[in-house]
Amino acid sequence: MSNFVQALKPRLRSFRESLYLLARNKLSLAAFILLIIIVLAAVAAPLIVPYPGDIEMDTHIADQLLPPSSEHWMGTDELGRDIFSRVVYGARISLTAAVAAVGLSLLIGIPLGAVAGSFGGWVDNVIMRITDIFLSFPPLLLAIAMVALMGSSLNNAVLAIALSWWPWYTRLIRGQAISVKERKFVQAAETIGTSRSKIIFRHIIPNCISPVIVQASMDIGGVILTVASLSFLGLGAQLPQPEWGLMISMGRMHFPDAWWYCIFPGVAIFITVLCFNLLGDAIREILDPKTRKN
Repeated sequence: MSNFVQALKPRLRSFRESLYLLARNKLSLAAFILLIIIVLAAVAAPLIVPYPGDIEMDTHIADQLLPPSSEHWMGTDELGRDIFSRVVYGARISLTAAVAAVGLSLLIGIPLGAVAGSFGGWVDNVIMRITDIFLSFPPLLLAIAMVALMGSSLNNAVLAIALSWWPWYTRLIRGQAISVKERKFVQAAETIGTSRSKIIFRHIIPNCISPVIVQASMDIGGVILTVASLSFLGLGAQLPQPEWGLMISMGRMHFPDAWWYCIFPGVAIFITVLCFNLLGDAIREILDPKTRKN
């Protein structure tokens, strides 16, 4: 038990230091707290929204396009559904889609980048030339083309985004792996006959992961924008899903007479993306001592 406590002390010290660095930056701390609120609201959305039936199926034609009021905080849409309920539930859809897309990108990009940087030679050339082909297309344009081929749905949009996003992580990991493989602990592992796969997954990838965590935390905001863009174009979420980009797409037909229909989903996107960007900066400061403020 004492050994476990002793082993835990450095981790607790590092955790306290991270909290201190986060709390020192008031803007990042506010973004972190706001993100926690958004995530908790997304998780508990069906339980906390005032009109859970309005999330998808219920319609109230007599209440269509009502302005914000004490009864409907963000007004109603063209079917009389409560926009506040749909925006809160839309957080669940957007966050889940963004995390899934970034996660799939990491699963593809990290191993490929580590293999390319570790092996070098023709293996590196093949992987990086394929990566360059993907990087030659704008991610949104590539995602649009893939969804058009696979069919319009939120799942296909997530897959298309992941397939257009992985090259960035491959390049990032490759650069780190080229540096890490020259370190003495990797050379020592090679000397004692450790297999190449174990060296990659036990030594190289864990020592390359810090910049990837920073990049991924900032990319979630960009992916939320991309998911919303695809849904706005009719290539992502489909009716009656309350996805933010789809809500803006439907609301634009009633703007400016029913401005609240577009504005509130747009504000939700803006706040969420801004919070992820600020949190990404904070994580970079925590993980990289060179960027810590005195």
